[in-house]
Amino acid sequence: MAVPVAVIVSHGQPGDPEPQEQAIRDLALRVAAEDPGCEIRGATMAMPGALAAACDDDSLIYPMFMAEGWFTGHLLPRELARAGAGGARILPPFGSDSGLAGLVATTAQRAAAAQGWTAADTTLLLSAHGSGRSQASFEMTSALARQVAPRFARAVTGFVEQPPFIAAAARNLTRAVHLPLFALRAEHVLKDLPQALDEAGFSGPRLDPIGLAPEVPAMIAATIRHNILNLK
Repeated sequence: MAVPVAVIVSHGQPGDPEPQEQAIRDLALRVAAEDPGCEIRGATMAMPGALAAACDDDSLIYPMFMAEGWFTGHLLPRELARAGAGGARILPPFGSDSGLAGLVATTAQRAAAAQGWTAADTTLLLSAHGSGRSQASFEMTSALARQVAPRFARAVTGFVEQPPFIAAAARNLTRAVHLPLFALRAEHVLKDLPQALDEAGFSGPRLDPIGLAPEVPAMIAATIRHNILNLK
């Protein structure tokens, strides 16, 4: 069978779609450089016409989302259908990747070591989106925190849109590293997280979102490669 095109898809920023569209296309180029076994494209749902230009019924869709929820289960299939790619195969999202827990732990451990701290004496603060209408983000974040907690003094979670909110979770933390569980650097990462950490008086390292870790393109490429082999 013909090798499909794989398309990395994110939500994007409806009010200002260009920066996030460029970011996902740049990620696609980095994934392509890791030899995933097929052509790689990037598109956001917010950019008019982007899905229709990048996807067709034979595409593999890699959702650059942190949880399997409303966006991946309802909005993405609907938008693919509208783009003429309703038959595209949607893979589990980035937040469900089996390599994510190890990547989170390694990234936070590097940051702790840069401060001269041991991981066993460091608190890991994981921030995520959360939602008032779905528990998908909360459950994914909580499960990830449980997985990585044995490698640190403790792992604490905080959310933008549901309790425990980030400002409350970050308050009074010492010798702590903050790692955002977000796929890209968008509005929440640029505005909401810094405001919450400032409100809490958080003084530890503030890391880039996990989706920007240098290991991510290779991790995505490995997942796509594995799925292509399973298609044959």
